Amino acid sequence: MALAELAARLNCAEYKNWVKAGHCLLLLRDALQRFAGEQLRAFHRQLLARLAPAGRLCRSRCLPRGRQFQSSCSLCTEWKKEILNHHTNRNGDVHWGNCKPWLWPSNSWELAKAYMPRGQMDISGPDKCDAAALLNLFNFCDHFSGIDQKKVREVIKCRNELMHSSEMKVSSLWLEEFGKKIQNLLKELQNVPEVMTASTRIEKLLSSDWAVYIPGEEDQPDGLEGETEVCISGSQISEIEMELIKERLKEIYLLVEEQEMLSEENLNRIQMTKNFLKDSGDLQISLQADMQRLEGLEKEGYNQRRSMKATMKEYPDQEEDEGCSLKKMKCIPKEQLL
Repeated sequence: MALAELAARLNCAEYKNWVKAGHCLLLLRDALQRFAGEQLRAFHRQLLARLAPAGRLCRSRCLPRGRQFQSSCSLCTEWKKEILNHHTNRNGDVHWGNCKPWLWPSNSWELAKAYMPRGQMDISGPDKCDAAALLNLFNFCDHFSGIDQKKVREVIKCRNELMHSSEMKVSSLWLEEFGKKIQNLLKELQNVPEVMTASTRIEKLLSSDWAVYIPGEEDQPDGLEGETEVCISGSQISEIEMELIKERLKEIYLLVEEQEMLSEENLNRIQMTKNFLKDSGDLQISLQADMQRLEGLEKEGYNQRRSMKATMKEYPDQEEDEGCSLKKMKCIPKEQLL
C-alpha cells in the first residue's frame, strides 16, 4: 500500500524532481561532513592557541538568546570577538542561540555553529548537520575562503528555493540547472574522496528514471531493466522522501518561531504541507504529531487574522499601520530563511 502511494506521488514529474533534488542535497551533505569536521578542528586549534593557552574556561555559563549575546565573562567576550573577526558578513545576523559559549574552548563544533543558520543548538557534530548548515559554514567562515564562495551561494540559493517551494515541485529545467551548480561546487573539493563519489552518484541520480516497482504487478516499470546501476528500491526512495519532508517541517517550525504573527506566505506553506500529508495516507501515519501541529498552527493563523480584522474595524485609523506590518511579514529576505 505504501509503495503504491509513493508510486502515485512520483507520477507527478515535478514532485519527483523535488525529491531527486533533495536527494542530491543529502548526498552532498554526506560528502562534506568529514571534511567539515576536520577543517573545524584545525581552525579551532588556531584560535585556541591565542585565546585559551592556559586552559581558561568560562565559569559563568554565558547564555545567548537568538541573535543577541552579551557575555558576562572576559573569555567568552574574546571568543565572540574572534568569531566575528572570521565572519565574512560581520554586519549580518549571527545566530548566537545556536551556541553554548562556555564550550567554545573545548568543542570545535560549538564554534562552527556560530556560522550556521538557526536551529543548530542541539546539533553535536557534522554528522548530525543538514546540507544547509554545512554550506552556510563554508559561506560565512573565512577559514573556507579557498572554496569559490559564489558557487557555495548558488547552491544555497537553490536549496532555499527547493525547501521553501509551497507545492514541493520543481521543473526539469530547474533540476538540470541545480545539478550543474552542485557539480560546479564539488569540483572545488576534488581532493576530498567522498566528494568524487558523490559527484558520480549525483550524475547517475539525475539521469535515472526512479520508477517504483510494486510487487505483484505484472509488468516491471520502464527504467528498471538495463539501469540497475542507477536504480534504487522503492523503500529507499521512501526513506529519502521522509527525510526531506521532516527537514521541510523543521524549516516551517523555525520560520513560525521567528514571527509573532504568521505571514500569509507561511500560512500558505503550512496549509499546503498539511494538505499534502492529508492526501498521503502512508506519510500521515508516520507524521501524526506533525499533522496535529500543522493544524494547530493553521488555526492559530486564522485566529490572528480574525483578531486583526476586528481590531481594524474597531480602530480604522490604525488600518494603514497594521497593513504595513502585514506587508513586511509577507516577504522575508531569502538570506534569513535558512
